[in-house]
Amino acid sequence: MLKLDEFMRINEAADYLGVCRNTLRNWCRQGKIPEYRHPVNNYRLFKASDLDQLLRSTEQVVNKADTGRLPRQPR
Repeated sequence: MLKLDEFMRINEAADYLGVCRNTLRNWCRQGKIPEYRHPVNNYRLFKASDLDQLLRSTEQVVNKADTGRLPRQPR
């Protein structure tokens, strides 16, 4: 049995990630993040640990992309 207090609903998850709900839905369809369903109302649910993992992986990609750049000169 799922412990529902370990999950976030789509609004909470979207706010947590800083994206809109439709972006989160698209990421689920593309398999970028796992989604779970509420057993009674079938709402999308997201584990905080999955969201944290997505943020960490995104941060690593951004950090790798920034390593080869020179600092911008102020105008």
